[in-house]
This record gives sequence, structure tokens and C-alpha cells, in this order.
Amino acid sequence: MFYQLSALFLALLSASPALACGPDTDCALGDRYYRIAMPEDHDGATPVGAIIFAHGYRGSAQGVMRNMNMRRMVSDMGLALIAVKSAGPDWDIPGVPSAMDSTGAAEMAYFEEVVADVTARFAVDPQRIMMSGFSAGGMVTWELACNRPDLFAGFAPVSGTFWQGPPESCAAPASVIHIHGTEDRTVPLSGREIAETKQGDVAEVLGMYRADGDFGVIETGDALNDLTCERQSNVDGNVLEFCTFPGGHSFRRSFLSYAWDRLSVAGKV
Repeated sequence: MFYQLSALFLALLSASPALACGPDTDCALGDRYYRIAMPEDHDGATPVGAIIFAHGYRGSAQGVMRNMNMRRMVSDMGLALIAVKSAGPDWDIPGVPSAMDSTGAAEMAYFEEVVADVTARFAVDPQRIMMSGFSAGGMVTWELACNRPDLFAGFAPVSGTFWQGPPESCAAPASVIHIHGTEDRTVPLSGREIAETKQGDVAEVLGMYRADGDFGVIETGDALNDLTCERQSNVDGNVLEFCTFPGGHSFRRSFLSYAWDRLSVAGKV
């Protein structure tokens, strides 16, 4: 009897892919993976929104999930936290020092697979997913905003933008909330040269995106604590915000809740 019950339990476990991974175990996607933390006490059936977070240079999905304060905040928001992982130490995007000839196609395909897999395995609403990331993770977030704008409800890059300046144009603009420290020396607002490449100038990137998306008059005002933002919108209801804080190359979990709230006000999530 005990053997039969054990065999039944193992069969049920293997038949349910959602039970096979989580915040402490990898959700395999071929030779790549991601990790996910659903909201605490989630019933396993009710669809929830989610934040996908991309780590910085030499970061990891495990490291993101070890940030228990961020996990708790996202859970309290009623959202899932999804931590993605680059194939190597850095994200494979155009202009990155480790792969100057990269087209970024592999990373775009990886994020498409993550969204498809996570919405199949878990009760995550595909229409309520925000993409975010810090530093190099902010750079891949901008690449996705430009090349896969329909994959997410909005984008919140922090302290990172394109390498080698902005592209000539992007696909149909989405909602973007860019957050950056005014005293950042690792990824300065004006960028800096590294090896044979250069980090992009945030003002140039925003200018390109503003023109492409036909975003309107800038509204300036204090936002969250010492975060000061310039806000714009367009006729499609998308929002473009540029938020700065007096500090260096740093990340606060409150940036995620602020960006989500702004997307919510805009009716995007």
C-alpha cells in the first residue's frame, strides 16, 4: 500500500510541471532556465500579474531570488517574481563588449520562451507582465522594449540602456519607465567607453523613443521619496517616464513598485 501511494505521488509530481521548479529550483528551457516565486498563499489557479527581472553583469537568477525583501514586496503586491538568467556572464545583446557582433536574436528568443513557458506552467496573466532589470539587465530590458514591445505590458529599465547609442528606430513604442542615478559612474547618464564599445547616452535614447512614440508634453514633478520624474503619454495610452534619484549605481526594490503603480494608473497592468 505504501509503495502504491508513493508511486502515485511521484507520478503526480512528474505530471505537474508547475511543481518541478520555483524560487529555489530551475525552470528548465533547453540549456537555459528561469526561476519563479508565486505570491505567498496563492491558490495555484487565480491568474496573477508578474515582474520579470534581469540581473546585472555576472549576476544570477539565484541571486535575485535571495533578495527576500524584494520577493516579499512583490508577493505583497499580489504578483509573481520571475528571475531570468543570461547564458554567460553578460546578456548577449548588440554592442556588448563580450560579443560585439551580436544581433541579440538569441536573447529575444529566450525571453519569448520564458513568457510562453511561465504562462503555460503557472497561473500568470500574459497581459500583465512587466519587464525590468538593473544595469546590464536594464540594457536587455531596453532591447526588449525596442524589439519585442508587445511581449510585455510595460518596461522598467534601471541604470542601463543600449550599447553604442540608440537604434535608428524601434518597433511600435510601448510604455517605458527609465530610472537612473544622477551620480552613476558605472553606467553614467551620458555613457562611457568600455573596450571597443560605449554605453549609450540616456538622453539620446529617450529622444529617439519620444519621437518614435509621438509622446506629448513633458510633465515634471516629485514622485517617490527622492525620485523625480518627467512624464509623458501618447494617443495610444502609453507612458514614457524618465526618473532620476541623487545617487550612484544602485537599485531599490521600491523602483519596481513605483513602475508597476505607474503602469497601473495608465491602465496597462
